[in-house]
Amino acid sequence: MAFQPFDLTGKMAVVTGGNGGIGLGMAEGLAAAGADVAIWGRNASKNASALERLKAHGTRVEALEVDVSDEQAVVDAMAESLSRLGRIDTCIANAGVGGGAPLTEQTTEQWRKVTTVNLDAVFWTFREASKHMVERSENGEKGGSLLVTSSVSAIHGAPQNQAYAATKAGVLAMVRGTAVELARHGIRANAVLPGWIATEMTERLQNWDAFNEKAIGRVPMRRWGEGEDFAGIAVYFASDASKFHTGDSVVIDGGYSIF
Repeated sequence: MAFQPFDLTGKMAVVTGGNGGIGLGMAEGLAAAGADVAIWGRNASKNASALERLKAHGTRVEALEVDVSDEQAVVDAMAESLSRLGRIDTCIANAGVGGGAPLTEQTTEQWRKVTTVNLDAVFWTFREASKHMVERSENGEKGGSLLVTSSVSAIHGAPQNQAYAATKAGVLAMVRGTAVELARHGIRANAVLPGWIATEMTERLQNWDAFNEKAIGRVPMRRWGEGEDFAGIAVYFASDASKFHTGDSVVIDGGYSIF
C-alpha cells in the first residue's frame, strides 16, 4: 500500500476565521486532502462565498457565523461544530484582527479590542476543543491537533503594533504550555508564524509603493504570501505525519525573517 500520511479522509476540522485569507487557504488544503471542515467567520456573505469554494473539494463543509470576541459565542460554536461534524480532530485558531497606533496615543480600548480577539479567543477556542479531545482520549481514543496562527511580529519589532505583537507572542507561550499538558492524551499544539501575507488586513500596505519596494523587496521569495501558501502546513499538522510534532513554531514568510 502506498505511503499516504497526508490523507485526511475521516478527519474533522474547525478553522476560525476560515472565510478568507490564511484561514480559507488552510481550510481549502484540509478539504482537498479529504477532511470535513467547519469554518467560523463573522461575515455571513464571506462565509457563504467560502462555503461554495470549499464544496468543490467534495467533502462535507459547514459555515458558522461566529464572533470569537464573545466567549459564550465560542463555547456555543464549538458545541455546534461538534454536533454537525460528529467529532473534532483538528482545531485551528486563526481568527485575528490588526489595528495599531503610536504607543503614546494608543488607548486601552484599542489594546483590549486586539487582545480579546487575538489572545483571549484563542484560549477559549483551544479550551473548548481540548475538552472534547481529552474526553475522547479518556474513552480510549487519543489524538488531536491544535494549531494557532501567530505572526513574525511575535519575534521582531512591530512599531505601533504593540498589542498585536504581544498577542502573537502570547499564543506561542500558550502553545508550549498546552503541548506539554496535553501530550499524554496524544494531543499536539503548534503555531504558524506568517510573514507579509496578502489579506484584507494588509490591503492598505499592498497598495503602498514604498512598502512594496522596501519591505516586500526584502523578501527573498520576492512576493507577498498568499492564503494558499498555508494549505500544506495545515494538512501536515492535521495529519498523522505530525503525530510526534508538538510545541513548535513554524515560520512561513518567504525567508523574510532570516534575511
